[in-house]
Amino acid sequence: MNTSYAPLHLFIGGEWLTAGDRDTVPVINPADGEVLAQLPLATSGDLERALATAKTVAPLWRDTFPDQRAAILRRAAALIRERTLQIATVLTLEEGKPLAEAEDEVRRAGDYFEWFAEEARRIDGRVVPSNRPGVQQLVKRQAIGPVAAFTPWNFPAITPARKLSAALAAGCPVIIKPGEESPGTALALARALDDAGLPKGVLQVVFGVPDMVSAQLIASPVIRKVTFTGSLPIGRLLSARAAEGVKPVTLELGGHGPVLVFADADIDAAALGGVANRFRGTGQVCISSTRFLIQRQAYEAFAARFVEATRALKIGSGLDPASQVGPLSNPRQLAKMEALVADAVARGARVLTGGQRIPGPGYFFEPTVLADVPLDARVMQEEPFGPIAILRPFDTLKDGLEEANRLPYGLSAYAFTRDARTALDVGDGLEAGMIGINQYRIIATELPFGGMKESGHGSEGGREGIDYYLTHKFISQV
Repeated sequence: MNTSYAPLHLFIGGEWLTAGDRDTVPVINPADGEVLAQLPLATSGDLERALATAKTVAPLWRDTFPDQRAAILRRAAALIRERTLQIATVLTLEEGKPLAEAEDEVRRAGDYFEWFAEEARRIDGRVVPSNRPGVQQLVKRQAIGPVAAFTPWNFPAITPARKLSAALAAGCPVIIKPGEESPGTALALARALDDAGLPKGVLQVVFGVPDMVSAQLIASPVIRKVTFTGSLPIGRLLSARAAEGVKPVTLELGGHGPVLVFADADIDAAALGGVANRFRGTGQVCISSTRFLIQRQAYEAFAARFVEATRALKIGSGLDPASQVGPLSNPRQLAKMEALVADAVARGARVLTGGQRIPGPGYFFEPTVLADVPLDARVMQEEPFGPIAILRPFDTLKDGLEEANRLPYGLSAYAFTRDARTALDVGDGLEAGMIGINQYRIIATELPFGGMKESGHGSEGGREGIDYYLTHKFISQV
């Protein structure tokens, strides 16, 4: 076992629970296929204990003064930053991304706790003048209640951080089920919160058979809010389950990010930045650019620069400082990449570079660029969620927007142009919750993160992020 990777636990009722006689699953290092640790899976009894604990602590945490909640979150942020390298190493071992990317993710996770520490102190209401004499009308915002949170394996620090920081700041206890493939990172965040003085039971971390865990937690009357980041099919399922209890849901369900590159754009910036954006996290990033739509006059120049930069990427273990692209996180993703490329080629696509699994241990796949991909190819319909980029030409602004908006996804989109009118038109015309014009870096702690259409609804981050964990209560008093 790697000495940088600690034994894994459940965190229920303020106790760090070992496997005992529970079922376990192995956590695999995707760079070499070695087992890092065995992860204990929660039983039905464990989940009932977690629910009972959440019910007990809910009024206590809700009534904790906002500045006290804020102080705990600030201490947690400081601890996360102090432990950045330690947590990032765990993240790279279990998820695979280069260590520099992991460190950046952990630092940004700390930023979310600090941001929402301050938002906790800004939960306010208002007095509404009455049309009747002697009547006082108040609107209060209060914690919605216990939250069931579900997060995936690809961003095991920042995705839990977004949910935990906002919910805890609002005064809501949380039961979170992170992805079983990268559990150690979320447990490290929980350890920081525990060490920061978060009252026992306000945060609980469980792992298990996903369908069983989600069904039991969401069905419980204790849970009053559900938040999920992951695939569209699972998002639909959890949303339907929450609807049975009339429970609000925040969903972030991935995308298929289009990039419109106009002929007047800075082609080098669009291409080089596009390679970095597309292959960051080995392409396993929901907001990354996937479909590069280039105005026909600039297509050949963009393609040449993009392919050149893709071929120069260094592939290897995330712990190697030279690595820019790590392994895919699991063998399912590897098989999916092979199937998507094979399907596209069978339908007439050209592979400009890459397209093959890299022999040897680990789940490595070559950064791949496809051209001439027909619209009926799977990769043009499904989010690839791996190191595949698609290049297609377009002619007019109308053509480009039609293709960019063709799919039911609406998470992120990008455009490159030097023309101010075109920039305004694409900003208005793109159907996405987050849009970058002449840049790919669109995420910031102080800004909302979320999509539209089948990419989900609701936002995390920014001042909007805390609203989804609050209810509005109107009080009319004589």
